[in-house]
Amino acid sequence: MPEQRAKTYHRGRVASTFTEEITAMLEGELSDPRIAPCHVTEVVLAPGGKSCRVFIAVNGNEKEEEDTLAGLMTARGYIRTEIRYRMGVRHVPELTFAIDRSEKVNARMDELFGRMEKRKEKLDRRTGQKAVASTPAEDTLKDRTQEKHSG
Repeated sequence: MPEQRAKTYHRGRVASTFTEEITAMLEGELSDPRIAPCHVTEVVLAPGGKSCRVFIAVNGNEKEEEDTLAGLMTARGYIRTEIRYRMGVRHVPELTFAIDRSEKVNARMDELFGRMEKRKEKLDRRTGQKAVASTPAEDTLKDRTQEKHSG
């Protein structure tokens, strides 16, 4: 049986509110020295609403990420209590924090792709070929266009 749209919309609104409230707490209310500068990237609420995973991006190295995660796991009781008071709800899901490394992975992939392009251009200059990045679909389209105009 498909899930009702109202439930999905409600879960999205709750996740959005959690993102805003936890971000506000990270910006100034949590005084744990282990917590490095960080921000909430995503909040995933379980379908039943009993648990919630909060993804955090930390500005720092792996040691700071570990320390921040430990500090947040220690402060999650305080965070739940604050969310309960601010939202005015009876039940707040169990919070779990996780480090989101997607931004760092994407930056690394962009760097590697850039290197590949530079190497390809360098190789093409050495061999005297023109660097053309075309897909098989583009080649087929060019062939069809040339056939139309020639015949």
